[in-house]
Amino acid sequence: MTLQTALLQGTQLLEEASVPVPRLTAEVLLSHALQHDRSYLYAHSDDELTERAWIHYGRYLHERLKGKPTQYITGCQEFYGREFRVTRDVLIPRPETEHLVEAAIARIRPSQRALDVGTGSGAIAVSLALETQAQVYATDLSLPALCVATWNARKLGVAVSFIASDLASALADQSIDVLVSNPPYVPKSDQAGLQREVRDWEPEVALFGGDTGLEVYRRLVDDARRVLRRGGWLLVELGYNSLQPVRAMLASGWSESEVKYDLAGLPRVLAVRWTP
Repeated sequence: MTLQTALLQGTQLLEEASVPVPRLTAEVLLSHALQHDRSYLYAHSDDELTERAWIHYGRYLHERLKGKPTQYITGCQEFYGREFRVTRDVLIPRPETEHLVEAAIARIRPSQRALDVGTGSGAIAVSLALETQAQVYATDLSLPALCVATWNARKLGVAVSFIASDLASALADQSIDVLVSNPPYVPKSDQAGLQREVRDWEPEVALFGGDTGLEVYRRLVDDARRVLRRGGWLLVELGYNSLQPVRAMLASGWSESEVKYDLAGLPRVLAVRWTP
């Protein structure tokens, strides 16, 4: 079987199962089986697929047809122009979260202290450390997630201080200049309606923000009031319909509120300054 035939057959299987972007998914899985980039598929389309590669490709297709996200099959996801390792212990970084990174970079000054709360794969923290001259700290409640984040920081050659902590509880008072977080914000009541790739595979602790999706925001705002220095910034990624409720939590002691919208025109990032 040639690479071209394998690609066509894989695409057809995924398409019949209503897997999104079947052609691209087949390309990524076949490339992963061959341990080459996607351009290799077209430069060598008439090459015969080895038995070893066929076995791996077949397994990857089977896993994807069962709902396993492609990123968990390949073990990687691109974020802010870099490749990050991902496992089922961490949320898969989304392109929309890059808006949060951009907003934070614009507010971080050299030698300041930045904190990423709920770091997961470390994508936000590592990106901030690479793009700024800040001292970057990152917390997570999950030890397996911290292991993934530490691996990513080492792979990309950057120093980030990872801390096992429930939100920012382990940080000292008035010790941080910029606090960034993509917290769990999906209401638990929405669980049944999520895509199976999300519902059945990604870690619940990184997805669900309580019954309303706002519980973690409330605790995060309380922590931010304690750990931020006067004039420091809090930046959070927003969930669907969470802008106004989160703004209401920031009515006292905060100023310079700014909302950043994503490419779909939805409010994605809220930035506020701590000025008690």
